[in-house]
Amino acid sequence: MSLQEDFKKAAERSKTDIKDRPSNEDLLKLYALYKQGDEGDITGDKPGGFDFKAIAKYNAWEELKGKPSEEAMKEYIDLVNKLANA
Repeated sequence: MSLQEDFKKAAERSKTDIKDRPSNEDLLKLYALYKQGDEGDITGDKPGGFDFKAIAKYNAWEELKGKPSEEAMKEYIDLVNKLANA
């Protein structure tokens, strides 16, 4: 399978194979790695106000700015595998 196919499969597995709820840190990491792998560097304005969840997600993705999509995909796959086997 190609990296793209493995990445899509890991995204599907993240919804079914992870039995215990991951920590907030791992959830943010999953989100950011998925977005970086799927869309590349973050775009748009940082959310404001009291939407702390959106701000945390934005910040997590922004930290990965410049990371190649392929590298983010590999890290995402590895993290899903780790959490699914925990």
